[in-house]
Amino acid sequence: MARAICLRLLTMAPRTRAQLAEALRKREVPEEAAEAVLERFSEVGLIDDEAFAAAWVSSRHVGRGLARRALASELRHRGVDEDTVKEAVEQLDPEQEVETARRLVARKLASTRGLEPAVRTRRLAGMLARKGYGPGLAFRVVREALESEEAENPAFSAELDYPPD
Repeated sequence: MARAICLRLLTMAPRTRAQLAEALRKREVPEEAAEAVLERFSEVGLIDDEAFAAAWVSSRHVGRGLARRALASELRHRGVDEDTVKEAVEQLDPEQEVETARRLVARKLASTRGLEPAVRTRRLAGMLARKGYGPGLAFRVVREALESEEAENPAFSAELDYPPD
C-alpha cells in the first residue's frame, strides 16, 4: 500500500521525501512500512531531494522570477533539509538574480505610468519584495528603471513632475 501511494504521487509530480512521508502518515501507513518504502525509493533514485531542489530553483526562478530567499522558503516548506536548500539556492548566480529583477520591473513598468513617482516606486519594489528580493536590490533596480525611462523620454517625465511653486 505504501509503495502504491508513493508511486501514484510521484507520477503526478516530483516530491520530496518529507512530502511523501507526510502523505503516508495522513493515510495511516505504519511507520515501519513507510520508512522501508521511502528508504528503498531513495536507494533506487525515485526520491532525490537534491535533484528536486536543484530543479525547483531553476524552474521557479526562470518561470516566476523568484529570488533566493523565496526559493529557500518554498523548499523548506516542502521539507527539504537546510544543507540541501543552501546548496540549491547557491546555484543561482547573483548577477542572474539581478537581471531577473530588472526584467520583472521592465515588464511591469508601463502599467505604472501616470502614477506619482513614489507610488510607482512602492508598487514596483513591493512586487519584487513579494518575489523574495531584498529591499536594497529592489529599490536599486526600480530606481535604475525609472531613471532610464526618464532619460529615454524626458518630455513624458516632465509631465509627471510636480508643478513649480
